[in-house]
Amino acid sequence: MNKIYKWCIMACAATTLSTSCSDFLEEDNKSGLTADTFYKTKSGAEALVNSCYTPLRFWYGQEYAISMTELGTDIFTRGNGCGQAELSDYNSSLQGSSTAITKEWERLYSALNTCNSAINRLPTSDLQANEKDIRLGEAHFLRALYLWHIVETWGGVYLTTDECKSPSGYVTRSSVEDFYKTINEDLKEAFSKLPETTTDYGRATKGAAEALMARVCLYTGDNEGALTHAKNVINNYGYELAGDYNELCDINTCNESKENIFVCVYDKNEIFGTSIEEGPDGNAIIWRKPGNNPVHLFWVMCYDQVLDKNGKKPVTRSIEYGRGFNRYMPTAYYLDLFNEKIDSRYDDIFQQAWICNNNNSSYIAKGDTAIVFTKYSMSQEEQDKHNYIVIDRDKVYNTDGSIKNRVQNVTFKKFLDPTRESVNYTGSKRHGVILRLAEMYLIAAEAELNMNHKKEGTEYINQIRRRAGKEGHKTEMEISQDELTLDFILDERARELGGEQQRWYDLKRTGKLLERVQKYNPDAKANIKDYHILRPIPQTQLDAVINKEEFKQNTGYSGN
Repeated sequence: MNKIYKWCIMACAATTLSTSCSDFLEEDNKSGLTADTFYKTKSGAEALVNSCYTPLRFWYGQEYAISMTELGTDIFTRGNGCGQAELSDYNSSLQGSSTAITKEWERLYSALNTCNSAINRLPTSDLQANEKDIRLGEAHFLRALYLWHIVETWGGVYLTTDECKSPSGYVTRSSVEDFYKTINEDLKEAFSKLPETTTDYGRATKGAAEALMARVCLYTGDNEGALTHAKNVINNYGYELAGDYNELCDINTCNESKENIFVCVYDKNEIFGTSIEEGPDGNAIIWRKPGNNPVHLFWVMCYDQVLDKNGKKPVTRSIEYGRGFNRYMPTAYYLDLFNEKIDSRYDDIFQQAWICNNNNSSYIAKGDTAIVFTKYSMSQEEQDKHNYIVIDRDKVYNTDGSIKNRVQNVTFKKFLDPTRESVNYTGSKRHGVILRLAEMYLIAAEAELNMNHKKEGTEYINQIRRRAGKEGHKTEMEISQDELTLDFILDERARELGGEQQRWYDLKRTGKLLERVQKYNPDAKANIKDYHILRPIPQTQLDAVINKEEFKQNTGYSGN
């Protein structure tokens, strides 16, 4: 009975969705156990707090949320298998009917209500006082994180800190300022209650709360607060920048990196995870339940469809090279942001060569280089000198950066997992990184720049850049004070944090979304409008609202 009731609480979170709890509660409760009695027990209280973490797995590493945060920016556009073209191109289908936006709205509001339930019920639970404080701190931290996602995605929509036990058709709007007031209050409460360390990896800590404070301050224009909190996280909690950027990409080291501040913990076991199944067209997916991390799937180009000069496939699908779902591809601008001669991150995140692993290719021997990608143009004369297949810039991009080839391009390999059990295995043990130390350096640099402290800001940037420098080139990676601008910081955030589900928010926050998309993303430049700095409210939500004159669609989108 408690599981049914808990699901019901989550379903009620948006308060106006048409699903009613009554059907699920009209049962013969033979045990006599209710939510009130179960969540009062120690085991029930712990289960409730644990359920506050579960929605992280609906966002971090998941296709719909990645599409909402990385597509339609200056650095990523749609690959051939992308199912969210409206988010990539800002076309006429970007309305409240968008499946991705609808699902994430439901999940975030469910997450919010679960946190509200925990914060409401924990004070009267049977947990010991010190345990109760820590768990309350976790619930406040997670609520702040979910509220941040909601307000930055949709603006001043529905804000509630009350537990919803039954749906209502009346919904009011709150201001962005009210959202951030609640977020800040939650983070202060979380900071006061959370421990500095935990032996239960993945739980929120004081350092995580302060790191989110730094991010929130930057978003609200509090540069002094952003700098103070970022510096505290850098200096006071024992986090360390990875010695090599590849440590953050390598599946064998990424989860244990001391650079991680807060992560969404995943298990690669598909039994407990999101099942993604290839349909008859090779692209269809079926979503089941949250659990494993499928992020490794979405950035892989269809290397197993590349043909040699004899029409054979020299590379077949392999665990090493990943499963080619081909959802996203980098823009030409993103590739050009890297000076690969001195910046190790280009080699760490972009696949540039594939080795022949197929005996049926009579032209390329097994074990030899089969495919090479280069972001530069290569003459046909030069290409003909090699047995391997060259995919150069001109085969993927037109001169204006528009896309010629959405099937074979370059794989963004940052999230690959070659430890999977089989070629078609969709699960991954990679954790979803939500907060890491490099972001704090970038926040500190931007806050210093905003306060006209360019010398100090430059040093924060240079610490990140020196870490990314190839051996013998670390000094070359440094920039001068004159080079520190907001655009340079955005470029550096792209190089450092690309794919980590912050890009759309970064461009929106800095007022650069339209400018950069129009300049660097040919797929979207003709369609993006001023109102696209907010996402549309799902039509299912609007249909369920009774007070339609008070709660309307975001400006620019259709629907009431």
